[in-house]
Amino acid sequence: MNAPIARLFVVFALLFGVLIVFTSRWTVLGADELRANAKNQRTLLAERKVRRGVIRAADGTVMARSVRNPDKTFSRTYPAGGLFAHAVGYSFTRFGRAGIERSYNDDLTGFGGELGSLVDELAGTQREGDDVETTLDPAAQQAAISGLNGRKGAVVALDPGTGAVKAMASVPGFDPGDLPDGRLFAQLNRDDDNAPLLNRTTQSGYPPGSTFKVVTAIAAMDSGRFQPESTVNGRNGKPISGVPLNNFGGADFGDITLTQALTQSVNTVWAEVGERLGKRTMNTYMDRLGFGEQVEIDLPPDERRASGEFSNGRLIEPTDGAVDVGRMAIGQDKLNVTPLQMAMVAASVANDGRLMRPRLVERVRDRDGRVVDRKQPDQLSRVMSSSSAQKVNAMMRSVVREGSGTAAALAGIDVGGKTGTAEVDRPCGPNQAWFIGFAPARNPRIAVAATIECTEGTGGVEAAPIAKAVMQAALR
Repeated sequence: MNAPIARLFVVFALLFGVLIVFTSRWTVLGADELRANAKNQRTLLAERKVRRGVIRAADGTVMARSVRNPDKTFSRTYPAGGLFAHAVGYSFTRFGRAGIERSYNDDLTGFGGELGSLVDELAGTQREGDDVETTLDPAAQQAAISGLNGRKGAVVALDPGTGAVKAMASVPGFDPGDLPDGRLFAQLNRDDDNAPLLNRTTQSGYPPGSTFKVVTAIAAMDSGRFQPESTVNGRNGKPISGVPLNNFGGADFGDITLTQALTQSVNTVWAEVGERLGKRTMNTYMDRLGFGEQVEIDLPPDERRASGEFSNGRLIEPTDGAVDVGRMAIGQDKLNVTPLQMAMVAASVANDGRLMRPRLVERVRDRDGRVVDRKQPDQLSRVMSSSSAQKVNAMMRSVVREGSGTAAALAGIDVGGKTGTAEVDRPCGPNQAWFIGFAPARNPRIAVAATIECTEGTGGVEAAPIAKAVMQAALR
C-alpha cells in the first residue's frame, strides 16, 4: 500500500471512529441520562403503554395509580389529592415527572435496562411496573398540612433511627390530579410569588435563626471545649467580631450555664462560644451534619439543594474569610438552610449522635407482591459521641420544659427541641419562625422541623405547636 492511500485510509478510519462515537453517545453512552430527562417526550410517550406501579403510603393508602384509557394507553391518577403532592410528584406526558414518580421511574415502569426492554419486545411480553411503598404516614402528613393552615412554610418529620420520612409538607401546594389541565400547570409554573410547585422542604433555603444554636451546642460538647454546666457571660451588647450583638428583646444576663443559655436562647453566649470554637471546628461538625452538600434524600437532584453559608448566591466554606463565625453560630450571618437539613440536625441528637440518610421509600414490590428491593437504613456519619448527644438532648429538653419551646410539650412525654425566630428583610412579614425537636426524648421515634415564612410571631408561638401536632400524630 503506497503512502497516499495509507494516509487516506487512516483519515477514513478516524472519521468512521468519530461517527461511531457521536452516534453511540445518545443511543448507548448517554441512554440513561436521556431517558431520565423529565422532558424527554419520546420516553414519556413510550411509557404511556406501560401500567405504572402503584405508590402507597406506609399504611397502604394509595397515593398514585394508573388507569387504562380507551386507546389502551395509561394515565396517572392521584387519589390522595394534594396531601402528598411534593413528595409523590407527578408523571404526565405533557409536563414530565417530579418527586418519587421521577426518582423511582425505572421501578414504576418495570424498566430492566436497554437489553431487558429489547428482550421483552422480541418476546412480546407486556411490561408492567412495580409498586413502590413509601415511609410516609398520612396522619402525620395531615397534621403538618393542617398545622400550616395555608401559611407558606414547610414541615419534615423523620424516624431518627432509620431516616424514614414520616411527613413532608410544603405550602402552598397543588393537586397533581389537576395538572392535565395545561392552563393550570402553566399558571402554577408562573406563580413566582407563591411557588406552589416548589418543594420547600428540600428546595427552599431559609435563615435558621436560633435553631442553629443546636449545631453550635453539638460542636461545643463534642469538641470537649465546653460542658452543659460551663458558664459564659450573656450581657447584652457584647462585641462579636468587633460589632455589638444584642439578645432577643435586649435581655441582659450575667454568667450563665450553657444549658440556661440554650433554654433562654441567649445570643451573646452562643456567639462567644462560636468564636471560641473557631471556624475550623464549626466547619467539622457542619460537614458531619451534611451542610455544604446537596441534601441527601431519594428525590431527583434538581429537587434538592445544599445548606450552608452563601455569598452572592454561591455556597462558601464556613472557614471563608467573609464568614462571621460568631453570628453564624447563632443562625445569622449568611446561613441559608432547608427544613430537611434542620430536621437532620435534630435527628442526629435524637439518634445518639448518628445521622441516618433520609429516605422516602421503604420497599418495592413486583406485581405478584414479592419484595424486589428493600431499602435498608444507611448511616451517613457519626456526628458526635453518644455522651455528647445525651448532653445536647438534655439541654434541648430544658428548652421545651421551661424555655421558649413549651408550646411543643406533650402530656406525659418528654420532648427535646429548639425554637428559632430569624429576622428577614421581606415585605410579607418580619420573621421566619422555626422549631426543631424530637420525642420521646429518652427513646426518640420522631424528629421534626417546622418553619413558617413571613410571620409576625416567633418560633415558639407559631412553629412549635405545628411540631407538637405532627409528633403527636406520629406517636399515636
